[in-house]
Amino acid sequence: MPDHFTTLRTALQACYPAGEASAIARWVLAEAFGISQTDIYMGKDIQLSEKDEQKFENILHRLCNYEPVQYVLGYAWFCGKRFEVAPGVLIPRPETEELVELMVREHPVAPPRVLDIGTGSGCIPIMLAHHWPASHVEGWDVSPEALAIAQRNNEAHGTGVHFSRHDILSSSSLPQDGGFDLIVSNPPYIKQCERGQMERNVLDWEPELALFVPDDDPLLFYRTIVRKAVDGLLNPGGTLYFEINREHGAETVSLLEDAGFVQVELLKDLSGNERIVKGCFAMSQKK
Repeated sequence: MPDHFTTLRTALQACYPAGEASAIARWVLAEAFGISQTDIYMGKDIQLSEKDEQKFENILHRLCNYEPVQYVLGYAWFCGKRFEVAPGVLIPRPETEELVELMVREHPVAPPRVLDIGTGSGCIPIMLAHHWPASHVEGWDVSPEALAIAQRNNEAHGTGVHFSRHDILSSSSLPQDGGFDLIVSNPPYIKQCERGQMERNVLDWEPELALFVPDDDPLLFYRTIVRKAVDGLLNPGGTLYFEINREHGAETVSLLEDAGFVQVELLKDLSGNERIVKGCFAMSQKK
């Protein structure tokens, strides 16, 4: 009788460090086959059906091709909730959970109108809508595939987020009414020169559209969003939150301050990396 945990772990050690390979193997067996951690630790003999054996072999093949386990399973966990993911959207990260938790903590009274720019799977606006059910929450993305996944997640969680297709870099595609009280964005921020530092399970599978910016313009999306926030997308007194590239924290702070934002802060994530920049749009800046 094959030991499925050992088979998975051993195969995955060719792609991942030993500890990560073990964690992925335990995760797959629990999520895809209902094999408990206790059974794994006890070395319990697990009999899979012929159909499940075929499923196991398919999963093993995909994982050994560096496909992220979240794509293989079809979902990721974010803030304690399950979100559909596929190669058309980024896999939600723990750092983004910290961003959501910060916004909810700092706004005990729900902002009336909330916008997430570059929504991907929709995890940020869906969680904000969960915490602020009275808010009007929108999520924008340029990718139709991402928006389709986000809408399915919206329906699965019973939230009323309004998703729509907009390219923030194209002024002609943006609605003219504006008037948001909170804008959040985790835009593309990885420079092309950083490709060599990335793992294959990210570089080979996650969407480049959501990852990369030009080396000579790493703040492209931040600068554009700040300008459009000032031009009417963000209400006076509203708050802007960014998840950032840790190498450009000070520059992002200066970008907001130069545009007239006040109470600008640069915050570290739980790993000690500079990860979040936030600021308030000063009332006097409204033209």
